[in-house]
Amino acid sequence: MDLNFNKNEDYNKLLVSDLKRRLVKVSLGGGKNRIEKLHSKGKMTARERIDFLLDAKADAIEIAAFAGEDMYQEHGGCPSGGVVVKIGYIQGKQCVVVANDATVKAGAWFPITGKKNLRAQEIAIENKLPIIYLVDSAGVYLPMQDEIFPDKEHFGRIFRNNAIMSSMGITQIAAVMGSCVAGGAYLPIMSDESIIVDKTGSIFLAGSYLVKAAIGESIDNETLGGATTHCEISGVTDYKAKDDQDALNTIKNIVGKIGDYDKAGFNRIEPQKPAENPEELFGIIPKSRADQYDMYEVIKRLVDNSEFDEYKAGYGQTLITCYARIDGWAVGIVANQRKLVKTKKGEMQFGGVIYNDSADKATRFIANCNQKKIPLVFLQDVTGFMVGSKSEHSGIIKDGAKMVNAVSNSVVPKFTIIIGNSYGAGNYAMCGKAYDPRLIVSWPSAELAVMSGNSAAKVLLQIEKASLEKSGEKITPEKEAELFNKIKDRYDNQVSPYYAAARIWTDGIINPLDTRTWISMGVEAANHAPIEKAFNLGVLQV
Repeated sequence: MDLNFNKNEDYNKLLVSDLKRRLVKVSLGGGKNRIEKLHSKGKMTARERIDFLLDAKADAIEIAAFAGEDMYQEHGGCPSGGVVVKIGYIQGKQCVVVANDATVKAGAWFPITGKKNLRAQEIAIENKLPIIYLVDSAGVYLPMQDEIFPDKEHFGRIFRNNAIMSSMGITQIAAVMGSCVAGGAYLPIMSDESIIVDKTGSIFLAGSYLVKAAIGESIDNETLGGATTHCEISGVTDYKAKDDQDALNTIKNIVGKIGDYDKAGFNRIEPQKPAENPEELFGIIPKSRADQYDMYEVIKRLVDNSEFDEYKAGYGQTLITCYARIDGWAVGIVANQRKLVKTKKGEMQFGGVIYNDSADKATRFIANCNQKKIPLVFLQDVTGFMVGSKSEHSGIIKDGAKMVNAVSNSVVPKFTIIIGNSYGAGNYAMCGKAYDPRLIVSWPSAELAVMSGNSAAKVLLQIEKASLEKSGEKITPEKEAELFNKIKDRYDNQVSPYYAAARIWTDGIINPLDTRTWISMGVEAANHAPIEKAFNLGVLQV
């Protein structure tokens, strides 16, 4: 190992250490005091409920753990979006679990809470996975109601999705373990089966205070909408549980009796670990995003037995296309080569840039994977498409459009791992969030933006300088440097993987060593949903 490898290793391990520290902070939700207050009421936290429900020692992945990170500070913040979402196993069956975090504003819904809940439902719908709701929420966060209530992708979409999933035969089970008020009361009742915890769970369209104000009736909340009322009088709920654990055990018993599912038929054999040491990923990925490295070395540390069959190896070399296995699952990999490559014509091509030939190759490979019913994995480290007169005259826009068309129309499940740069149209062509990857995550080394911080800062600096000079201000070299650094600092904050994860542009930031688990669980989830649509590229300019 050379000195540069060791420097990279130290840097990337520090990034993972920071990731773990941030995850520990997020796991505390609204803080230790609120957790203790919840425990004093005999209730478990959202994460404790999920941990009790999921099979011990089985893999689980958390979706959008950093949702809401550094957002809504004027409202006290919203750690993890006030809701915990995991994909895991209950009685051996893969499920999505959604749990309101009552330590964050009593589980109230911020705009990001709605987005995260919709993402959980989207995953369940795409993959036809059972979904479990652990309800403990005060409803919409009223100071921000205009950003969560009326639009298409707002609060009401949740109940629309409940109905759609029911018609699709996707199992939905809800346990009311705390408050469930106003419009939110429809969620458990639109689920297939509902459980309510005695004395702590309640369901009503309006609480006792609002009932008194609206119609003058005096009634306590337990009589109005407690477990006895809804299990013995209204018939709204199906099971009464004595406490949180009893409710969760009821869910386990129900899920344990669900029949088998129709499979998509993705190919899997006995898994093998990579022959090359995955720990070496930390030394391979460079500290500087501008530095180059060999993506083949990354692939070898992600795939079974470090073996892959490369498609069109000598053509379009700034993109690697290959067949491999990850945890036994057959996959097709499309990866940006980050090393300077030399073509057969003796021309040099920059790593991380998509050229005409590489776009053409990727289009053909994606079509092949769709024909063979092989899931696609995109390993992103892309600065964009090649620019300049030579590329434009060669039709780079046309070739890029072909690739985007293939990614858009792909019917096999797609999974995107953002390793490094994810800039501009390269993000789109390599299956960014807008192109419906089943799961999209980034490593701590990732950056997502229209362009790099340096490039963007230079462009924005020219605009800022022109504006100031127009108003009569003289720009000294010192003033120009100050402006540049100020702009770059602001832009660098926006390209951070945490900025993207906070807004659910990605499903999370992961330790590179967990990549195989995410892809394997993602393909397993996708295997629940048989492909019902034929692959069709539509109209292409060839």
